[in-house]
Amino acid sequence: MNRRNFIKNGTAAGVISTLGIGTANALVTETVNANEPSFAVHFDLNEVTVRQLQEMMESGKLNSKSLTKKYLKRIQEIDKSGPKLNAVIELNPDALAIASEMDAERKAGKVRGPMHGIPVLIKDNINTGDKMQTTAGSLALVGNIASADAFIIKQLRTAGAVILGKTNLSEWANFRSNRPCSGWSSRGGQTKNPYILDRSPSGSSSGSGSAVSANLCAVAIGTETNGSIIAPSSFNGVVGIKPTVGLLSRSGIIPISFTQDTAGPMTRNVTDAAILLGALTGIDAADEVTKTSEGKIYPDYTQFLKTDALKGKKIGFEKSFLNGHEGVVGLYKAAIEKFKELGAEVIEIELQKEMRTINASVLQPEFKVGLNAYLATANAKVKTLSDVIAFNKANESTAMPYFKQENLENSDKAPDLNSSAYKEALAKVNSAKKIINDIMEKNQLDAIAGTSYGIPSLIDLFNGDSGGGFYFASPAAMAGFPHITVPMGRIYELPVGLSIFASAYQEPVILGIAYAYEQATKHRAAPKFIKNSNFSSGI
Repeated sequence: MNRRNFIKNGTAAGVISTLGIGTANALVTETVNANEPSFAVHFDLNEVTVRQLQEMMESGKLNSKSLTKKYLKRIQEIDKSGPKLNAVIELNPDALAIASEMDAERKAGKVRGPMHGIPVLIKDNINTGDKMQTTAGSLALVGNIASADAFIIKQLRTAGAVILGKTNLSEWANFRSNRPCSGWSSRGGQTKNPYILDRSPSGSSSGSGSAVSANLCAVAIGTETNGSIIAPSSFNGVVGIKPTVGLLSRSGIIPISFTQDTAGPMTRNVTDAAILLGALTGIDAADEVTKTSEGKIYPDYTQFLKTDALKGKKIGFEKSFLNGHEGVVGLYKAAIEKFKELGAEVIEIELQKEMRTINASVLQPEFKVGLNAYLATANAKVKTLSDVIAFNKANESTAMPYFKQENLENSDKAPDLNSSAYKEALAKVNSAKKIINDIMEKNQLDAIAGTSYGIPSLIDLFNGDSGGGFYFASPAAMAGFPHITVPMGRIYELPVGLSIFASAYQEPVILGIAYAYEQATKHRAAPKFIKNSNFSSGI
């Protein structure tokens, strides 16, 4: 990964090798405290869990309406003024009314479950059949008010959650340009990373990651095709789950790929992620792939969260991540040692090397078909992918001021799903399942682990995202396998995540492993909204 230097007078390597990572972090924190908006750091619901919120509501200390008001005020202070995270693209005008309904039910003795009365933010590519728009961050879709909830939103409402609003995202879920800047959309502008505001929140679930990390909501929902939950969760220091493709319905979600797409929880801890995951599951007649989850769904995934879940487990750690940025490698090596301490047997594997043989993509052909089907019945002024492309060209100064729409244009020209080119690409992508399963079977592994992503890069609207090593989202994404990221530590106040994934419908296994590691390390830390990355004056 081509990262910019954090320090102009002396390298990060010098600080870490001389002082050690922990001491370097402490020194940086001390020198940038004057750069922190202190009002943003202190919030009476900071880092509060779903269970703690339920306890507050049960005791009468708070109710759902007062809780919702607190989060709405927090959004105004942090997202719209103060640091201006720009994580929330739209607020639900019905949020307080929903909260009041949930309070009335609780008062009458009806509590639907652990999500009852809990405020949730939803990524703006997921339909909500209410007064909010669903736009994927695109000006072309402004005015698209869905006629009905997406299936997972129906499940969420049934569970008693309060839909607080929609989050910003990388426009079209980062599928518009070959040179995108993660977290930017023409409708929503640029989302920021709450740890250091000039750093990328990654994407495409940028707003969901930034918002939940900044305590703008209790929990959030993102979507992923290839890294769009895992990467922003890692960059924003939160827990993200990309479930098995088929565990959650995709109907009512603006699509990219019916082979790889899924929604998933983004939360501050593993327990909340498990709670939210259980609320979203269900077999949906409108999404055929969910039939594969029959008999494999658990309404309560918290039952698998044990502090001794790593005892007796055999974990394969990706070997390639033992090289690279010394700070990230140091965190990775520490995680490996912690797994050993917690009773796991660990071995080195080379999955990334095996996956390099897959050089084909099914995304563009599937995007064209899926988006045209979505737009045909949507309440948007554009009805086809071609219409979107034409709209962007006609409104280039506002729709495409920094980067263009190569992916949209190439998708519009992509071969159809009956073509040999698409079928060959699909066969190559599907081989990811066999590669992962073969490695797991050969080594008798319970799960595979690696660095989720590297250090968050600088936001760069003109050149786009910087890439490089330490990216572990693609194998599980292509295979459709479950994947969780959990905080692994920080480098100069910037979070780095640890990834854990396994075979299809092994959510109980990866949740247990992530929980055991989380409870033993407690790496999650609330962000401090540091203004910029220039630490040179203090070191």
